[in-house]
Amino acid sequence: MPHASPALAQLVRSRTDLLQHGWTDRRITAAVREGALFAFRRGWFIASADREKLWPEQRHHAHVIAVARDARGPAVMSHASAAVLWGLPLYAMRLARVHMTTATPRRISSAPDVFRHVAPLPSSDVTVRGGIRCTSLSRTVFDLIRTLPVPAAVAATDAAERQMADRQWEWDLDAVVAWRRGLGERLSEAGGARGIRQARWVAEFADGRAQLPGESVSRLQLRRLGFADPELQVPVDGPDGRQYFVDFGLADVRSFGEFDGKTKYVDEALRSERTLEQVLLAEKQREDWIRGRTQWGFARWGSEHIATPATLATRLASFHITPP
Repeated sequence: MPHASPALAQLVRSRTDLLQHGWTDRRITAAVREGALFAFRRGWFIASADREKLWPEQRHHAHVIAVARDARGPAVMSHASAAVLWGLPLYAMRLARVHMTTATPRRISSAPDVFRHVAPLPSSDVTVRGGIRCTSLSRTVFDLIRTLPVPAAVAATDAAERQMADRQWEWDLDAVVAWRRGLGERLSEAGGARGIRQARWVAEFADGRAQLPGESVSRLQLRRLGFADPELQVPVDGPDGRQYFVDFGLADVRSFGEFDGKTKYVDEALRSERTLEQVLLAEKQREDWIRGRTQWGFARWGSEHIATPATLATRLASFHITPP
């Protein structure tokens, strides 16, 4: 998931703002009815054309901004709503309501688009992201891994660890150890909290070297299929002293695997001004070199292949790769 643009906050507009810029109540009502404006909640809007360009997490982020501008009292953004403020992915999640947490049982909001949580909330678990009060990264992950479906929980936890340890292509092992220790202590202190068994499993399984949500979910499905945990970002010596990195090294079946998100093919910025044909040719040449150099098998798969272990198994079998 790309980080939300600073301009995102400017796209979220209140009724008062629209009226001050020449709109009328009748025009606002008509724009919502005709689909030109999308209403997050009463009195808060975004142009539908702008919303269509946003990723699901960014759409939720915009909703969070609208709720935050209306909010009163001690509640802070939490769970999935804190996740988008931290730039964490929310794999395959439908984000209909904004999540807020308060330590006091007082009413947080009367709006139906807010999910209210009441839980202990020490000051160390509260911070500010983009001008909005929310739970800390560690507390956010703790809440997510207890409540999200496992694929989404794994993707978010991998991404959080990567935030802590990725130093521009250098991996900070000390930061990884400190992050995992802190999350482990939080889980230990939680005792028998709801979802704690899942949370402990996800925390143990997490690996921030997975660079995309699809890679995180691929790891999960490979585990479920019975493969040994793959090595991630495997270096392979390339031509002219270059080095290639492959997403997955499946040593138990002498094969490599790559999760191919569509973005690297359709996003012109990621193609570095190359045509789609040039990108595809470079990928084929890279794959041929790796096959020849290592004598290992090689499989590619995409988002449509990781929905279930069975769909990934079918895809791998087409490359003659099966669990040991």
